[in-house]
Amino acid sequence: MNSIDIALNEFSKSHRISQKGFLCVGLVISRTAQSMEFPLKENDFLAESQGQVKGLGKGAVQRILNDHGITKVLAEEGGRTNRGSVGNMQKYVSFLNSIYNHADFDLKRIEGWWVERVNDFFKGKPFKMKVDTSHSLRSLVRDVLSQAETRQQSAGGTSYVGAVMQHLVGAKLELYLGEDLEHHGFSVADTSTDRNGDFQIDHVVIHVTRTPTEALIRKCKENLANGLIPLIVTSYKGAIVADANAESAGIGQRIDIFEIEQFIATNIYEISRFDHETRRVTVEQLVEKYNAIVDAHETDPSLLLVIG
Repeated sequence: MNSIDIALNEFSKSHRISQKGFLCVGLVISRTAQSMEFPLKENDFLAESQGQVKGLGKGAVQRILNDHGITKVLAEEGGRTNRGSVGNMQKYVSFLNSIYNHADFDLKRIEGWWVERVNDFFKGKPFKMKVDTSHSLRSLVRDVLSQAETRQQSAGGTSYVGAVMQHLVGAKLELYLGEDLEHHGFSVADTSTDRNGDFQIDHVVIHVTRTPTEALIRKCKENLANGLIPLIVTSYKGAIVADANAESAGIGQRIDIFEIEQFIATNIYEISRFDHETRRVTVEQLVEKYNAIVDAHETDPSLLLVIG
């Protein structure tokens, strides 16, 4: 291992470079800097708005990955919408300026180091769903969300909990209805789009969220005005907040609010017809559908579930 590899590994330990936002920045800056003179200037990497990294986006990231034989999408937004991208760029530019005069400094090799980190990202460990017949179904869901919460706390803004919640609900709905539904990546929030909600089944619109906001309640009011029936699936604490916000908005009697553990557990019991032996099979089917949804609509394979 040469001095540059050692420096890169130390940089990795000091910063959360394992998240896709920083990986995108590392790839693009490493490639762009190959045609620039050192020392680098931070302003040369800023877009005109000063709020984004110049050239950062899905297209630029994927072109670099394609050059290294990787076709899987790292991030749909390419790190462009990540609010920490400018700060990450500044840290990385400062780091490159601190090592460019080393004898073994080679930006192409450094780019390859970032590509290896992307490969590590794609090999990320999935969440585990522990099926223990001595435990309640609610605790089964709670444990998965707890794992997501732990990962999220060290993920620098990545909303693992919300993504897991959304796709668990989607998988449960498909399993219960016996039909395919329209799904979206978690980052495509329904509150900021023209979609009625995360899922729509006939006149019922389902919103899945960890933390219900006033914007969500406004969306529910829009649903009602359009002749639709809003239903919120959220966390235990979120259910309390959603109920209070709905009451304040004058629609407390017009929307249904469910806590996610109960929402999923109840259907598992119903689908398995309360049969002890069938229950595990139903859970396995739920996980299979969940993984198919994640594989089709997310770029982070560590969102996948395995039965432990």
